[in-house]
Amino acid sequence: MPIEPNQAQLTYFEAADRIGWLKDEILRHNHLYYDLDSPEIDDHQYDALLKELEKLEEAWPALATEDSPTRRVGGTARRMFSEVPHRVPMLSLQDVFDREDIFDFVRRIKKDITDPVFIVERKIDGLSVGLRYQNSEFTLGWTRGDGVLTGEDVTDNLRQIKTLPQILPERVEDLEVRGEVYLPVETFEKINARQEETGGKVFANPRNCAAGTLRQLDPRVVRERGLELFVFNLQLISPKTFASHAESLAWLASQGFPTSPGYRLCKTADEVWQAIEAIGQERFSLPYGIDGAVVKLDSLAERERLGSTSKVPRWAVAYKYPPEQKETRLVDIKVQVGRTGRLTPMAILEPVRLAGTTVSRATLHNQDMIDKLDVRVGDTVLVQKAGDIIPAVLGVNHALRPGGTHPFRLPDHCPVCGAPAVREEDGADVRCTGSDCPAQLARHIIYFASKSAMDIDGLGPATVEALLDAGYIKSLADLYHLEKHREELIENGLVGKQKTIDKLLDSIERSKANTLDRLLTGLGIRNIGRQAARTLAASFEDIDEIMSATLETLENLPDFGTITAQAVIDYFSQPQTGVLIEHLREAGLNLKGAKTEADSQPLSGKTFVLTGTLPNYTRSQAAEMIEAQGGKVSGSVSAKTDYVVAGSEAGSKLDKAQKLGVAILDEQALVDLLEQKA
Repeated sequence: MPIEPNQAQLTYFEAADRIGWLKDEILRHNHLYYDLDSPEIDDHQYDALLKELEKLEEAWPALATEDSPTRRVGGTARRMFSEVPHRVPMLSLQDVFDREDIFDFVRRIKKDITDPVFIVERKIDGLSVGLRYQNSEFTLGWTRGDGVLTGEDVTDNLRQIKTLPQILPERVEDLEVRGEVYLPVETFEKINARQEETGGKVFANPRNCAAGTLRQLDPRVVRERGLELFVFNLQLISPKTFASHAESLAWLASQGFPTSPGYRLCKTADEVWQAIEAIGQERFSLPYGIDGAVVKLDSLAERERLGSTSKVPRWAVAYKYPPEQKETRLVDIKVQVGRTGRLTPMAILEPVRLAGTTVSRATLHNQDMIDKLDVRVGDTVLVQKAGDIIPAVLGVNHALRPGGTHPFRLPDHCPVCGAPAVREEDGADVRCTGSDCPAQLARHIIYFASKSAMDIDGLGPATVEALLDAGYIKSLADLYHLEKHREELIENGLVGKQKTIDKLLDSIERSKANTLDRLLTGLGIRNIGRQAARTLAASFEDIDEIMSATLETLENLPDFGTITAQAVIDYFSQPQTGVLIEHLREAGLNLKGAKTEADSQPLSGKTFVLTGTLPNYTRSQAAEMIEAQGGKVSGSVSAKTDYVVAGSEAGSKLDKAQKLGVAILDEQALVDLLEQKA
């Protein structure tokens, strides 16, 4: 980030350049936060950028434009959901950061309003939503979107929230309320633990997780994750009316809404500040995250009188608490290997009380972060809980650095299994490449058993975890020795009763006969997906021939390049891979390729591309039918493609095939061709 200049010394052109950079940077962060649920900076860093832009626009009013981030709400409506027009704008609030800001706000209100009453509430850290009820029935729910024109329709997902009332006890013709969808801290921690176990996305904080969950296309995911809701404002109601915000909250609570908790009514600036301080003292003991306190005028009629700017209401502000930060000593750096193989440096700290809990560990993220901070064992470091949840090292007090310290480097081999650890080509993460690394075993087995790989029915995440915890599985190959423990598994009921155990063991036994491409897919070789695995299986006699193939041979395979070929070489050159393959061979798995068969089969030498949705077959099923007759399925259309099989909603691949004059088949034509060749 460029260094903030001294505003008093800026020329007009320097101010214009700085304002332009700030606008672009703030809009980029708005997009990351509101639309992608993936912020790069915390709230205080963002607020500092916005504050600087506001000051520059005040100093240079000719450079302040209507499209400035200081005059508009941050998000947009996503295209994957239908748009919902706002009948009442869902504006953001003006942020304030200290006691003087609060007193200025109260004085400003008292200039226009006689004896105003204020209401102070916790600012729940979640995703803002609107809820519409017609004739007392919940009919529509939407996100804030751009806050002024449209939001995105998330009605089906909101229906999955157990605390949201579907029908109100009192008859109301038309009602709109505004609420905050959030995740309790305990629920968030369980979700992240499950995500890490299964190799999914680990969320930075509960707000990101809540926002990402509410925008899921599958409502079942929303229901499983356990979102909750607080309603904090009545937007419109007909024909009923209320005089005050507190009165409306009491009525909403009587209708079954979980309403804004722990609010306080105040008459003076001192009372408002005391309420803010009280919320600040309790915030670390709450079961959910808050990112501030909201101060509102209680009278609804007086709110109407004061109105709003294009971005914020004039009758409310949001006080932002500074994140608690403390210094402590870094006594060691340990490297953890996650279930996805990611090597994460973890700072081991002298215990320090922070944000309501004792912190003795904090993430250092990756090697780039360590280098940027120049953090070393023995340093005095500044620690903060990001989003008041996850501890992180923010900086180093280099003035207190003891002698004899050394820069820290992540190891180039996995500390768990000893396999090479490789940095991602387009990222900052370093990952273990071990084929049978114990730290990644749960993820490896879950992927190995998936439908696109070995298709072992009944071997889901919960079963895998239970078998690992009980010590039945210590390697992928141990799956094929579980039948030795049948009686014991039935007796202890670890993963189900006899019928469940036998079904699982039968599925494991059947998987031994799977084609080699399924096994290669299940091994999880870097850069080798299902299609590349099919190419390998169709190009070699057996897995031994693949293991001894040269880089040049692999590079010359269809759709292979140097990176893909090198990934195969690297994987099979590891000693633990050789041990694993031998154990799978001893267990009786099929390790034969399809090269000999393919040469004499009816579709040998023919290349197919599948696009769109077929009416009766998945793409995987269609590909298997083609490959069973020696054909090859490619992922891209070229002049060498013989057939394109097009289903509904076929896209650019179909267009390219038509331009190149490639033969195009629908599903029935494909079936006819296969039958004819057979």
